[in-house]
Amino acid sequence: MPSVFNWQLGREMQYPHEGVRPKRQFAMIMDTNKCIACQTCTVACKTTWTPGRGQEVMLWNNVESKPYGYFPLGWDVRSLEILGIQPMEDRPYAGKTLFEITPPGERVMGYLPDDLDYAHPNIGEDDSAGSMSQGAFLSVPHAQWMFYLPRICNHCTYPACLAACPRQSVYKRPEDGIVLIDQERCRGYRECVRGCPYKKAFFNPINHNSEKCIGCYPAVEQGRQTQCTITCIGKIRLQGFIAPPESAREDNPIDYLVHVARVALPLYPQFGLEPNVYYIPPIHAPVDFLTQMFGWGVEDAIRRYRGAADDRRLLGALLLCGSTPWIIHHFRLEGDHVVGYDEHRKELTRVPIREPIHLREAYDARYATVRTNIT
Repeated sequence: MPSVFNWQLGREMQYPHEGVRPKRQFAMIMDTNKCIACQTCTVACKTTWTPGRGQEVMLWNNVESKPYGYFPLGWDVRSLEILGIQPMEDRPYAGKTLFEITPPGERVMGYLPDDLDYAHPNIGEDDSAGSMSQGAFLSVPHAQWMFYLPRICNHCTYPACLAACPRQSVYKRPEDGIVLIDQERCRGYRECVRGCPYKKAFFNPINHNSEKCIGCYPAVEQGRQTQCTITCIGKIRLQGFIAPPESAREDNPIDYLVHVARVALPLYPQFGLEPNVYYIPPIHAPVDFLTQMFGWGVEDAIRRYRGAADDRRLLGALLLCGSTPWIIHHFRLEGDHVVGYDEHRKELTRVPIREPIHLREAYDARYATVRTNIT
């Protein structure tokens, strides 16, 4: 296999195709500390893209309760079992990826879920790990914990679905790095479903093709963020474009949060796909579990995130989440505000760093009325 450089691993790795990065790469950041699992993103995606026959079990976007929630059933546990125990002390990653453990004749190691694995999208919802003994008190990390993990296709730099497809029907768009499936070429062999460790390729039994998240590319082409991003009630998401570390721009909020502030981390980087959806880890969950899930630098990411109140630039970048339906390419601080701009430096949004506080008198002389607080 050819060798490609995976900056998340800090080394070259084997991949079935030559490594060619797109002109710019679709990316998303999600703050797990703010997700309330309202499933608004799931419903928005479902009603927009997968309401048809054969798409009943397709959730291109879903929200899982970790550590016991999965869709499909056990997707990450089974992928980790296939990968096996690998050394993960630090970068460069000394273990092997899903492309490097393959026997002769295989391109990527994976598994094909059973139909019933898709039957329980809310399994493990709100189930906590750990226990609270009598007399226990609140501590951080919590003795009992869980968190919500929203998931879409990672539009990986080195997609396993693309590597696995014998028809070359999966392709990565050079203009934005979004990974799509050519419905004319696809024959429904389900090798993409088998290969993707995140299980974000789905089989449609009606048209006998595979389908997946399309990154809302019609919106992205018009400069708008994805449907799941703009409908998010918790304002946990920011969608834009990411550059490799050597080309990162500090005024690009995605580059800043991933490469500069380093508070956002990829999902299971040890798989070797260089996924382009990044997560701010939950501050209350065990570090060992989070390191397995998000790779290296979890403790530092949590420490920096906790210090955001004293870091105006970091706080400003975080406040851009959910502030506009348009893709933010540049940002800067202006006085007490953070301002986001499009790629032509046109202002898109202006957010106060500190939410203004307005105190109203109990008696309003203008309207000759008394205000009553109702709870």
